[in-house]
Amino acid sequence: MNDLGINVIAFGASAALILAYHLYLRARLRHNPAYTIQAVNAKAREAWVHNIMATKGKDILAVQTLRNSTMAATFLASTAILLIMGVINLIPRGNHVTPLMEALQRKALAGDLAQLKLLPFLVVFVCAFFCFTQAVRLYNHVGYLINAGSTGEMSPTPHLVASVLNRSGRFYSYGMRSYYLSVPLVFWLFGPWYLLGGAIGLVAVLHIVDRTPRTFSPTNAAGEADPVQEKPATTDWGYTKQPTLEIVAAHATQPAAAATGQAHDPAPLPRQLAGHARYRVQIGDLTGFGTHGPRVGGRPEHAPS
Repeated sequence: MNDLGINVIAFGASAALILAYHLYLRARLRHNPAYTIQAVNAKAREAWVHNIMATKGKDILAVQTLRNSTMAATFLASTAILLIMGVINLIPRGNHVTPLMEALQRKALAGDLAQLKLLPFLVVFVCAFFCFTQAVRLYNHVGYLINAGSTGEMSPTPHLVASVLNRSGRFYSYGMRSYYLSVPLVFWLFGPWYLLGGAIGLVAVLHIVDRTPRTFSPTNAAGEADPVQEKPATTDWGYTKQPTLEIVAAHATQPAAAATGQAHDPAPLPRQLAGHARYRVQIGDLTGFGTHGPRVGGRPEHAPS
């Protein structure tokens, strides 16, 4: 078999492998909508739009967030243009080439396979440029829609704004996917089997990157709901939830019983009070007042040792 046949077989096998992986993702999403991080991000964008449009005073936050997304997409679109120009310069023509280009043309772009190997580069980079420019266009539309208000008959609804924002996010993901596809094509410059190996490595990496992290996924690998484990987030004094007056009153000890020396079982302090210095008690102290007894006359009465 000649070189052309081997390269065509390697290219076909690589394309079939990548296509099969994306069909596998689509099949998994039908059974588990939160299987991929892209699906979770789509739900998060929808919730973000509803939150921005329902809460007053968040207009600047919305504009700044959309500006960051627009700048990222603009940078990647400009990078795609530069890569397209670089690929065009790789096409063998004439005799005036640099030593590096000459070595590359001899080793990787030899014979009639040069156009065959460079054409997929142009295709993926042009697709990346188109996807990123569409993302920029839709991000600009969302900037107007999200601050339009709901006073007129043609005012945009949160559902419409979220749909446009998710569409721009899909274009952004497609552009990044086009960049990823260029990785095996780079290996193709050095041989057809490098192309197949690069495709296998790309699918292995994407399988890790595309999956939703287990800590954020509401379902496990079997599609069943994972048990919720409460883990309170810590702050500078222990827990995020500050103690309220009702909680303090419900767990306060009885000063009269402590003063008379009557034995009683104080209610345990809740988690949000246990770490605070004001409510810190010593282990084994039955009065619940630490090393001091109840306040008498505005001053603490020391407990007997």
